[in-house]
Amino acid sequence: MTYDPSVVSYRSLLEFFYRMHDATTLNRQGPDVGTQYRSVIFTHGDEQEKIAHDVTEKVSKEWFKQPVSTVVVPAGQWWDAEEYHQLYLNKNPEGYECPAHFVRNFPPLSE
Repeated sequence: MTYDPSVVSYRSLLEFFYRMHDATTLNRQGPDVGTQYRSVIFTHGDEQEKIAHDVTEKVSKEWFKQPVSTVVVPAGQWWDAEEYHQLYLNKNPEGYECPAHFVRNFPPLSE
């Protein structure tokens, strides 16, 4: 996936990120547990970092009843997942339920 700011704003991208997963569980998504399942936003530069902290603070206050465990950190070196994880849901359609199969219906964030 490639982010294109001419198609969607960074703020909108982050709001969608928070709508499609549980940001309140530390190092966990559904039945999967471990630091590789942590909720994290990797940023490129000061502007993205500021927006990420702002959106994270707002969703924590306005959408979730528990503290958000998502952390915001500068992007570093990237490694692609192993081949057997690529297109995992296509390869294992009955083997896993992904939060991306639904999107939470939160009200718009206040400005």
